[in-house]
Amino acid sequence: MIRDRDTIAAPATAPGGALAVIRLSGGEALTIADRIFRGAAPLSEAAGYTVHYGRIVEGEQTVDDVLVTVFRAPRSYTGEDAVEISAHGSPFIVSEILRLLIASGARMAEPGEFTLRAYLAGKLDLSQAEAVGDLIASSSRAAHALASNQMRGGYSEALEALRERLLHLASLLELELDFSEEEVEFADRSLLRDTMQEIGGRIDALRQSFSLGNAIKEGVAVALVGAPNVGKSTLLNRLLCEERALVSEIAGTTRDVIEERANIDGVVFRFLDTAGLRSTDDRLERMGIERTLASLRRARIVVCLLDAASLSPNALSVESPHPSDLSTDIPAGSAPAALTPAATAYTASCPVESAPVATVPAASAAGVSSPAVLPPTVLPPAATTNTASCSAGSSPASAVPAASAAGVSSPAASAPAACTVPAPDFPLHAAQTLLTVVNKIDTVPGLVLPAGVIAISAKRGDGIDRLREALRSAVPTDELYAGDAVVSNSRHYEALTAARESLDRALAGLRDGLPTDLLSEEVRQVIDRLGTITGRGVITPDEILTSLFSRFCIGK
Repeated sequence: MIRDRDTIAAPATAPGGALAVIRLSGGEALTIADRIFRGAAPLSEAAGYTVHYGRIVEGEQTVDDVLVTVFRAPRSYTGEDAVEISAHGSPFIVSEILRLLIASGARMAEPGEFTLRAYLAGKLDLSQAEAVGDLIASSSRAAHALASNQMRGGYSEALEALRERLLHLASLLELELDFSEEEVEFADRSLLRDTMQEIGGRIDALRQSFSLGNAIKEGVAVALVGAPNVGKSTLLNRLLCEERALVSEIAGTTRDVIEERANIDGVVFRFLDTAGLRSTDDRLERMGIERTLASLRRARIVVCLLDAASLSPNALSVESPHPSDLSTDIPAGSAPAALTPAATAYTASCPVESAPVATVPAASAAGVSSPAVLPPTVLPPAATTNTASCSAGSSPASAVPAASAAGVSSPAASAPAACTVPAPDFPLHAAQTLLTVVNKIDTVPGLVLPAGVIAISAKRGDGIDRLREALRSAVPTDELYAGDAVVSNSRHYEALTAARESLDRALAGLRDGLPTDLLSEEVRQVIDRLGTITGRGVITPDEILTSLFSRFCIGK
């Protein structure tokens, strides 16, 4: 991919628009453009950052009236002389201009070659160059902020600060080697250890941010799980504001995982509608349940959907399957993890079809307080509700009764005892957020739910805005919008992990009295690992550069 610095050309805009931009970069960019451009003066005589009106011609025939912007080296995106031709968006016009440019001495650019030249010219470091692609692909406010912060260099500055401190440590150790015969110690070992531990903490913080950063970049995965016919597909349709999933009174309708995206207040969520969890002899349905469990493991947020009717006193006699009936098909090597910790647990006394009598966390993951702070949710018998708005991220007034939406009982009545809910019998890992949601509240007037449990009617739209708020609050973005460094690239995460391992070896060597030359080598390993993220201070192989930049569009 890395060639001689010949002049390259490519469309910089997607086809189908009213206007199109053709980009030209290289030492002969202005000369080549002058061969097909007719304006008031030659472009080769123009100053940088100027715009010129004229015509693209082939002989005496005009192809299009255009505006041409001139950029002079080194003050351009690529660091080279560059020209951007703004023409009408006709595919024929674009192809004709490209044909004329190539005939005049340019060649078609390869994917990402403009940004590769910017990196090689020192205009961008490697992480900033990768952020260019993320910025182009961003589809939400959060993804845009993530890519913008990285492209502006905030992330690079954090890494460079770590590298500078490590370089200082390495230089002191190297200095000791120069005076090894005098047995002089320039690097105080206790100070060296404290500094390395502080750097390790910063590396750990960056590594831990990857879970959030990757979720925002790819879309936050939300698994909708529960017993068959509990309303998962109806809820998906309500969240999407369209009839995406088939809805039927027949249990077990959903056999495969349906994935759709929705933007809620600047964050893209990937909703996974899954097969209902229950004991079944139907082989096809059991395959769907296996996929449900696989979706559970990769979800960042799990919405556990319950049927309000199953929590009423009339449902107490319903038999529950043994948990083993739901776990026999879990793939080997996927041992259940501990449930997300919570401040308070409720003893379950209202079993449902898919859950045994157990305890359920007090929905602390949903961002609500424990029952000691918030009274139970009371659903008035004859409350009037409004249908939830379908605008993503909107918060219309009172989509559910005021007492239900806020989780606060009516001041005119004393708070009755809350119904208890069963615990999920599927495993969760520590990074997951569990939202317990009770559906079909319109069928059980007066039902009292524990604090933190979200009451909805997916069919009527009651409580959907409250659920949207809980989903959005489960994705912290304040620090991201403030410009803090957040890791979203798996290559960066792997490099940070390798750097942490090298740092651990250096700390162990420091503790065990490792000779200075070996200790210095371990510190240099940390520096090199961090350097691979930005490309500074290391020689990046051509194969790596080719892999990274080939994912870009042609004109970038």
